[in-house]
Amino acid sequence: MKLNELRDNPGAAKKQKRVARGPGSGKGKTAGRGIKGQKSRSGVALGGYEGGQMPLYRRLPKRGFNKPNRKEWAVVNLGMIQKFIEAGKLAADAEITEDALIAAGVTGHKRDGIRVLGKGEITAAVTLVVSGASKSAVEAIEKAGGKITLTAQPAAAE
Repeated sequence: MKLNELRDNPGAAKKQKRVARGPGSGKGKTAGRGIKGQKSRSGVALGGYEGGQMPLYRRLPKRGFNKPNRKEWAVVNLGMIQKFIEAGKLAADAEITEDALIAAGVTGHKRDGIRVLGKGEITAAVTLVVSGASKSAVEAIEKAGGKITLTAQPAAAE
């Protein structure tokens, strides 16, 4: 193989569309912008400017507040845990940690911790060690004969 024989895989690089390069290109003359008008000119910012009138995005009130340091949980449902136990990807007799849930593929990431929710049914008596859980999830796990340990302290009700 020589340097002049190197080629990219077919379809790997798409050719850039070159506009305003003559009538034979199909995008010649007006370069696909139509004829005259504001949209055919350069430096146009339609959508925000309303000709001096107060723009819509400033007329509407702003509501709410997004807490910059809020916790972002990775959510796992009880039904999914049961499904993975039945498939043999999680061992019900061993302690199921957050790392075990990620390794099994129940969730792809940990974020600020894994929170178990009570959607679905669980029949296996499991021992879970997670950051958080809903009340219904805790009740369902204890009803099935399992145990759940929460590593993150729940926020005080205000």
